[in-house]
Amino acid sequence: MKKIIQKLFSKEKRKGGIKGKKVLILLIIILAVLAGVVAASSFKKSKEASAEAKSVRTAIVTKQDIVSELSSSGTISPQNTYDITSLVEGEVIAADFEEGDEVEKGQILYQIDTSSMESEMTSVNNSLSRAQENYQTALDDYNSALGDYSGNTYKSTESGYIKSLSIKEGDKVGNNTEIASIYDDKTMKIKLPFLSGEAAQIAAGQAAVLTLTDTGEQIQGSVTSVSNMDVTLTGGRIVRYVTIEVTNPGGLTTDTPATAAIGDYVCSAEATFEPKLESTMKADLSSNVEVGTLLVHEGDYVAKGTPLFTMESKSADKLLRTYKDTMEKAQETLEGAKSKLESTENTYDNYTITAPISGKVITKTVKAGDKITKSSSGSTTLAVIYDMSGYTFKMSVDELDVKSVKVGQEVNITADAVPGKTFSGTVTNVSLESSTSNGVTNYPVTITLNDGMDELLPGMNVDGVIILDKAADVLAVPADALMRGNQVYVKDDSMKEPQGNIPAGFRAVEVTTGLINDDYVEITSGLEENQEVYVAQTTVGTSMNVMLPGGMGGINVGPGGSGSGSGVRYRSEGGGSGSGNRSAGSGGGSGSGVRQP
Repeated sequence: MKKIIQKLFSKEKRKGGIKGKKVLILLIIILAVLAGVVAASSFKKSKEASAEAKSVRTAIVTKQDIVSELSSSGTISPQNTYDITSLVEGEVIAADFEEGDEVEKGQILYQIDTSSMESEMTSVNNSLSRAQENYQTALDDYNSALGDYSGNTYKSTESGYIKSLSIKEGDKVGNNTEIASIYDDKTMKIKLPFLSGEAAQIAAGQAAVLTLTDTGEQIQGSVTSVSNMDVTLTGGRIVRYVTIEVTNPGGLTTDTPATAAIGDYVCSAEATFEPKLESTMKADLSSNVEVGTLLVHEGDYVAKGTPLFTMESKSADKLLRTYKDTMEKAQETLEGAKSKLESTENTYDNYTITAPISGKVITKTVKAGDKITKSSSGSTTLAVIYDMSGYTFKMSVDELDVKSVKVGQEVNITADAVPGKTFSGTVTNVSLESSTSNGVTNYPVTITLNDGMDELLPGMNVDGVIILDKAADVLAVPADALMRGNQVYVKDDSMKEPQGNIPAGFRAVEVTTGLINDDYVEITSGLEENQEVYVAQTTVGTSMNVMLPGGMGGINVGPGGSGSGSGVRYRSEGGGSGSGNRSAGSGGGSGSGVRQP
């Protein structure tokens, strides 16, 4: 500048005169103005820099309520829904309900023709009856065998004298093996001929008087049977034989002749007595046994149940096992028949379709007269029922937030369809069935509404805010007052110079924090009410009142951006304390971020 002025001055001097002096004065004035402008600009910048250096945001430590929240959105669903389908095929013969009807649980909705099931029901019932009879027979046989073969002995099936034995020790005895010849003369019987016409008038049980031919002694007897067959005796007499039994007084033998009179009728000829029993006893066994020891001898009198011989233990066990196996197989067959009946009855019941829940019929796609085929049974929805007594919706919560959500937490719910009103709800389920999208894992959280059923409808979109935690009347500072390392910068006029990141006029204090939300941090120790603390520059956040030098100021930190998904405050890593909002999934949620100095 100086060189320019000298050059101009030298030039004007050469020109000479008053004109040169005027130009010089003009140049000096211009230079003076320029210098003033430069000085003023420099002074203004210096003043602004000084003011900026002194402009520090602060806040007062106060007591207040803090609420930690998490928000997301969802779509309302009925508490329960049910698609009615059929498990059987056939013609629908009744469907006495319509769309919009309120139905009760158990109410009959559809009746399907059961004619194809009638014969099957009859068959399985008959099978069950046979199985029950066979099982009862096998059970009775097993119980009888336990008694008959107790003590590993084979017992007599007849009463009488052993005329001869057909077995010896060590023999193998199986079914129908001859054991002994048995006769019983304690009771004798005699068959006498009566004229056919008279015999027809005689009945079993009638009393008879027998006269012994050799001694004339009379014995009382009883008619046991009357033959229906006519027989011709010598002389052309047509007779029928009548059998009479008497108790042997001790002298009757097979050689003793006698006659008999029954009422007014007298036999046509005499006859001789014979023992009531004279037969061969045969074994009745389901498997072979080995004779151990004979317990009777020829000439012994045995009654039914008298042990005849012992059986070797192995063969006795095998014998009882056969009866038990038969019983168990019969039991299995019976259980199978019962199961078959139950299954058939269940199938039969499927021809009557009832409402599984109480609610409103939303859709009805099948009516009386329609036919359900194999291709449509089980897959075609016949009707849809909504349980409108309660509503739920699901919030999608990401992996960072889901551990804070617990069953029983309160939820505030709003809906665009019902403006200006808030409904209440409760967290009723936190599912572990997660889904991942764009690297973020989300978990469905079920919310059950406590009210609003008369104003809201299924399908409406709602926003939910879960109350994660509450703290009432606690010391708190703005979230941006919390620095890294859990420090808060407290006002201290004795600190004249900045200390690293700590501005002049403040000192660092270690604090213990409690509940944190998007705006405030609970301080449980380290600060006192009414202390003034430093508040860092906010880049993203909600409105916050801070103080400027000279008194309480009204600075509003600009509103932050909104993101989709759920948001909740968490401490930022490596950058001190702060808040962050992770956007994930669907639904609206907002969060704030803190920039640390």
